[in-house]
Amino acid sequence: MLKIDQIKLSVYDDDAKIKDMLAKKLRVNASQIKEYSILKKSVDARKKPDVFYVYSIIASLSAEDEKRILSKAKKDNNINPYKPIVYTIPTLTKATSRPIIIGAGPAGLFAAYIMALNHMNPLVLERGKMVEDRTKDILKFWETGVLDTSSNVQFGEGGAGTFSDGKLNTLVNDKEGRNKFVLETFVKFGAPANILYDYKPHIGTDILKIVIENMRKEIISLGGEFKFNTRVDDFVIEDNKIKGVICQDKTYESETVVLAIGHSARDTFEKLFNKGIHMEAKDFAVGFRIEHPQEMISMSMYDKAFTKLEPAPYKLATNLENGRGVYSFCMCPGGFVVNSSSEENRLVVNGMSYSKRDSKNANSAIVVSVGEREFDKTNPLSGIAYQRHIEEMAFKAGMGKIPQQLYGDYKAKKLSTSYGAFTSETKGNTAFGMLSEIFSQDIYNSFIDAMGTFGSKIKGFDREDAILSGVESRTSSPVRINRNELFQANVSGLYPCGEGAGYAGGITSAAMDGIKVAQAVISNINL
Repeated sequence: MLKIDQIKLSVYDDDAKIKDMLAKKLRVNASQIKEYSILKKSVDARKKPDVFYVYSIIASLSAEDEKRILSKAKKDNNINPYKPIVYTIPTLTKATSRPIIIGAGPAGLFAAYIMALNHMNPLVLERGKMVEDRTKDILKFWETGVLDTSSNVQFGEGGAGTFSDGKLNTLVNDKEGRNKFVLETFVKFGAPANILYDYKPHIGTDILKIVIENMRKEIISLGGEFKFNTRVDDFVIEDNKIKGVICQDKTYESETVVLAIGHSARDTFEKLFNKGIHMEAKDFAVGFRIEHPQEMISMSMYDKAFTKLEPAPYKLATNLENGRGVYSFCMCPGGFVVNSSSEENRLVVNGMSYSKRDSKNANSAIVVSVGEREFDKTNPLSGIAYQRHIEEMAFKAGMGKIPQQLYGDYKAKKLSTSYGAFTSETKGNTAFGMLSEIFSQDIYNSFIDAMGTFGSKIKGFDREDAILSGVESRTSSPVRINRNELFQANVSGLYPCGEGAGYAGGITSAAMDGIKVAQAVISNINL
């Protein structure tokens, strides 16, 4: 097989031309190409208005043809032999007690899936509800403002990423094929096949819920078990070894416990800290969701070709002289700003898109790095305290509703009274409030400085009527639970995992970490 990079096709051309372009690149007749498939597909808009799809293609020809092509293409870095990386699922060789997994987000689900494939019959404990019932609670919250602190955008089957854009891109260096395995697993359980090759794959919250439900059913069919509405309140530790967990209903015994608790399980972090589990405060980022008309973003990114393409995403970042990093986070083309609160009298927002990304607005978080200037990093729980403080201020600013302020008014530090040329796309009630009073003056200045830079990159990004919603405070976990080379905490048999433990940042990387931890569990048992 051959891997051919940099196959370019105008966005106005038909996909049927791919084979002809491939044949031209390889200098063969199209009939000599036995089969081909897309490995990667991205958009090249550097020479607007000419916009192209750029493909990496896997092609199969006769052995003789491939040998001849490689011989002639020694100086062409875009034609190479291809050998797929296939993730090998680890095999358990010894009997073991039933493992417990705390949390049914992507890390917990994939850890459970690998274990279930090994007939380990994992028990998954999730404080929230299964995704079908969780969805009803969230819709009720958005409509009425009545919060269920155990079943919301942060807690419940699928984790916080279920009610986001369902983005599946990751920067993790994947040499063992885990990334591909994650994507293939999503497709197996109902995701569209294009996520296997799109440069920035996404599922959308509507389809992701179906995938999660199907994955749970498969884990159960393989011998796994799920207990929802089951919060872990304490840990049984003897001789520095985990022996089980204590929940409201009973104690569950096990010598293997995976902590896939997510970044918002603050009470669990506190319990672990008080039990002597080693952890540390880590830097993260805070800021606001910003909305623009999606057509403005797409036109800026793709020019007139935007009519042939999906709603355009963007990615922005800058490092300021004051040492702050400011960047866009969780960008949602054609999306909604959503109330993602999980604690009473505290308010946090996130972004969400459905699979069609057909909202009229684009939104992303514009966030500023925070650390020792905001909280005492010698205290592992200090970042959580800082998050809670700014979420309380956001709740007060909007009187319990999502507080919003137009960017021009934010700069002028005055209350907005009406939207400008476009209105907000939100899930949850909104109210105008003074977002400009939530953060320190240094963060306020950093946000404005970065917006000027971003406005020079995307025309209109710093427009006066851009809509800010606050606060975005849960970009990543404020805590890292330390783990050793065996992937265990300082208590034997306890495995910190995923985003909440500080080892991932998004759906795919969390799922990959869940696989890594399951692999470590199996390897340690096999020793």
